[in-house]
Amino acid sequence: MSSEPGGDPLAGSKPEFWTGDRVAGIALIVAGAAVAVEAHGLKLGTLGRPGPGYTPVLYAAILLIMGISIALKRGGPALRAMRWGELRHALLILGSVAFAALAIERLGYRLTMLATVAFLVGVVERRPALPTALIALGLSFGTHFVFWTLLRVPLPAGPFGI
Repeated sequence: MSSEPGGDPLAGSKPEFWTGDRVAGIALIVAGAAVAVEAHGLKLGTLGRPGPGYTPVLYAAILLIMGISIALKRGGPALRAMRWGELRHALLILGSVAFAALAIERLGYRLTMLATVAFLVGVVERRPALPTALIALGLSFGTHFVFWTLLRVPLPAGPFGI
């Protein structure tokens, strides 16, 4: 134990098992396993003609490999010693993603993205109103144009066809 002021009280002690890296790795493993379970019923196809399950299985494998490699890594900050200064941001972003997932069928793509981007830029990042409105309008309507018109990806339409 260090008796110096400002010294690390954990210096010299055995390394913590629950580090931030290990928890992040386990979270990636769980996410990869969840994707793999959800993609289980989809046809894989071949490399030349991939089926609907090809990309989800590929992403699940990448998540699992990365999660295992991060979870097995030694070192990193102990979970109990980590500062959680960005927890508010993380929860607000998670809430906005949940809102988008629940609202997209009811409000449509453009209105959902408009509200989500406006919230993220204006509230979470605390940017002025005019740039927030321009960014939200540009991203929501611009990405809709790219996906709907150029790529011909069907997106949900909201009230009044917006």
